Amino acid sequence: MLNTEKALEIARGVYGKYGVNVDEALKKTAETPVSVHCWQGDDVAGFEAVDGDLTGGIQSTGNYPGKARNIDELRKDFEFASSLIPGKKKFSLHAIYLDAGGKKVARNEIGPEHFASWIDWAKENGLGLDFNPTFFSHPLSADGFTLSSDDEGIRKFWVEHGIQSRKISASFGKALGIPSCNNFWVPDGFKDTPVNRKKKRENLARSYDEIFALDIPKEYNLDSVESKLFGIGLESCTIGSHEFYMGCALKHDVMLTLDTGHFHPTEFVSDKLSATLQYLDGVMLHVSRPVRWDSDHVVILDDELKAIACEIMRGGYEKRVRIGLDFFDGSINRIACWAIGTRNMQKALLWANLEPTAMLQKFEAEGDYTSRLAYLEEIKTLPFGLVWNAYCDMQGVPAGDAWVPMMKKYEADVLSAR
Repeated sequence: MLNTEKALEIARGVYGKYGVNVDEALKKTAETPVSVHCWQGDDVAGFEAVDGDLTGGIQSTGNYPGKARNIDELRKDFEFASSLIPGKKKFSLHAIYLDAGGKKVARNEIGPEHFASWIDWAKENGLGLDFNPTFFSHPLSADGFTLSSDDEGIRKFWVEHGIQSRKISASFGKALGIPSCNNFWVPDGFKDTPVNRKKKRENLARSYDEIFALDIPKEYNLDSVESKLFGIGLESCTIGSHEFYMGCALKHDVMLTLDTGHFHPTEFVSDKLSATLQYLDGVMLHVSRPVRWDSDHVVILDDELKAIACEIMRGGYEKRVRIGLDFFDGSINRIACWAIGTRNMQKALLWANLEPTAMLQKFEAEGDYTSRLAYLEEIKTLPFGLVWNAYCDMQGVPAGDAWVPMMKKYEADVLSAR
């Protein structure tokens, strides 16, 4: 293998012919944070002091040995995974990952005090934190309805949970000096065709009116609302559809979350970014890999991932699009999932930053679609791998496949003992 500096010199020359500054691309990639989700480490189990099944149309499959069983193990696993991943990172928590010292705390009573140790841990590891209220896997979500419930007691319970979640998220932003993204997703819907969609959507809208009534500075907390096409057991009607949440985001001046697994297979989130950002200040991404449905497979470096990253950079949306990951696979080493998926998101960002966008957009503006297509294909064989390895080296993480034996050693030394 070429040494890093020699490889970078070659890459600078090749990309430079197309007007690309490789060093600027490296810098820009390193400055773009990626929010890595905690729930990959333990199959979305969380640390509530109660046992329960995973519900709400969510399913984690596989029983690969060594999953995290407590907060200390989850943190240790992510610290190791983080050592394999370049770039700026945040850690995204669900409400069920509270640290309550083994005590049972009702979800409508959780507060910043139950996440204080996460703030301390984030400071020690140079991480930002994001948050997600948990509207699933709970007795009061058992009938499939939370914020849209006709039962006023149930609806109020979840409204209170949403309000508390915003306070927790704000505590992250205030303590860490980095705004925390607080993402609302509810599983509410019908298995079979309903005849009163209106009532449930009125309930859901009223709930968000109440949740977002509390004024919280955006320098600390950035709320976001997430749609879904369907879920298991909720195939015929999702109350929080894309159209519902587009309106909700506009009304309450919050971000819209676009999950790559939450649309029809013929829809592409990459195409939605420049459309939604004509009207919204910001978008949150949940990047996953759907296989036939919202199956949350580990992110790979496929065409859509590269297209998402390219659309962010082409539009100059780096400050308006918050990138988060959302996959959970229990069939293979969970730390490898974190490493593979997050490294691929970083690869896509670097790929986008190395694109000769100015040249390609000039061809397009001139109507020279022949050259546009020709060069879009030619750049696919440029020495991207040389720049990626140099980027990893600069970030102090293993380049190429050097991370794999390190992961295997951690598995042998740590995970195998669980």
